[in-house]
Amino acid sequence: MKIAVCGIGVAGSYLISRLKDSHEVVGFERMSEEKHDSICAWGTTRSKMIELCKKSGVDFNNYVIHDGKNMHIEMNNNEKFDIKLHGLCTYDKIQLIRDFVKGCKINYGTAPKLEELEKEFDLIVDCTGFHRVYLPKLEEDFFLPTYEYKVEYKDKVPYDDFLVKPFAKMTGYFWYFPLGGKFAHIGAGDYKKNHVKATDEFLEKYGGTIIKTVGRPIRLATPNMCKPFFKGKVVGVGESIGTVYPLLGEGIIPSMECVDIFVKNLGDNNAYEKAVDEHYKIYDKVFKFVRAKIHKDFNFFKSLPDFISIFRYMKKNEARFGMDIKISDLMKVAKA
Repeated sequence: MKIAVCGIGVAGSYLISRLKDSHEVVGFERMSEEKHDSICAWGTTRSKMIELCKKSGVDFNNYVIHDGKNMHIEMNNNEKFDIKLHGLCTYDKIQLIRDFVKGCKINYGTAPKLEELEKEFDLIVDCTGFHRVYLPKLEEDFFLPTYEYKVEYKDKVPYDDFLVKPFAKMTGYFWYFPLGGKFAHIGAGDYKKNHVKATDEFLEKYGGTIIKTVGRPIRLATPNMCKPFFKGKVVGVGESIGTVYPLLGEGIIPSMECVDIFVKNLGDNNAYEKAVDEHYKIYDKVFKFVRAKIHKDFNFFKSLPDFISIFRYMKKNEARFGMDIKISDLMKVAKA
């Protein structure tokens, strides 16, 4: 088939790497090649990424920047605790994206109209993330605005490892992710829009030189809310159809898993939709739990069955999340 992949982020680049040997694949990216960026804190789990990247003949170990030992949690009530890490890391996301699409035809600085793509391609894959450019607008969406700096510190970094500060009522959190040497990503996402203030306050407290500033919304609406997944020649993959884990706002591994589901069901959109619905079923429970907490219609005892389901899911997939999953830690965050 002749396939257009629109959006060269995590999902788009990985998809091209999976299809390039068996199909004629052309990529389209609205950013110029020089300004091309994939906005996020660059955090993921080493073991799962090794497994996924191997399918494209890429060794993920070559991209790891910082291996985490502990995630420092600072609650809004001044309670502090550490979560032991087992594989959570930061990595050179931009370089991995470039290497996924190496040798492929990528049209940078262009966002062609749907009609133009339909004339030339058998299949158009919407990997445009939050914007969902080529698919119908969602009836109900839910997203967090985010803001982030890449910072260089002069003498020493303020934290030696990952730091997360959850906001009250689970409206979002501030993050500090180490990038090796004297560099770090600092940023926040917050439903109540205090994300810029929280980031600037940290910058003011600890100093550092801003190397880059980025900001974008992250979709927390889950796949069951992001229908249709396909229309005409267009099929959505990744964040365009809601593959972000709502409790963490993490989309790298879920989006790459979505690519795998798409490749397995290539040509059968109904089977793809069914497989996505099944794989991300727990995300709906997680989303409803988070949304209730944000909107203040939260009753912990009513939500207890969902809370237990979320804990069991994360505990079962502890290695994939790259950290110790303890019910006591989840309770602290849930009751914030």
